[in-house]
Order: sequence, then C-alpha cells, then structure tokens
Amino acid sequence: MQPLSKGGMEPFPPGRKRAKEENDMPWLMILVLLLALILLGAGFALKLLWILAVIVLVLWLLGFVARGTGPSGKRGRWYRW
Repeated sequence: MQPLSKGGMEPFPPGRKRAKEENDMPWLMILVLLLALILLGAGFALKLLWILAVIVLVLWLLGFVARGTGPSGKRGRWYRW
C-alpha cells in the first residue's frame, strides 16, 4: 500500500507520468462536441430551408387558383413576360 500524501492518495505511483492520450482527451472531446454543434446547426438550417421552400411552393400554387381577373373578366395569362 502506498503512503498517503497531504491531499490523500496519489493518483500515480512515484516516478510514473500520465500517458499523452490522457492529456489530449479533453481537447478531443471539445472538438467532437464542437463538430456536433456545427452539424446540428447546419441540419436545423437545412430543415428550416426545406420547410420554407414548401411554404413558398404552396403559396405559388395557390396563386394560380386565387388570381384575380382582368378588366375584361378573363383570367389572362399566368406568366407576365
């Protein structure tokens, strides 16, 4: 059994250093979380754009049905060029 230090038991035996992978782990976790947040934001934005595109398409199609008539009472052309 190892002797106790002032703060309690030492995490590593004397003379042993931490492995490099253990020191890099917080940065790797931060990088993965940052990537997840970016992808989540991009996915949300793309979904929002698809919903907006469907709403615009529905309004555009409703414009064919609900368009007004001209002075002669005819509907006229649907295009304007």
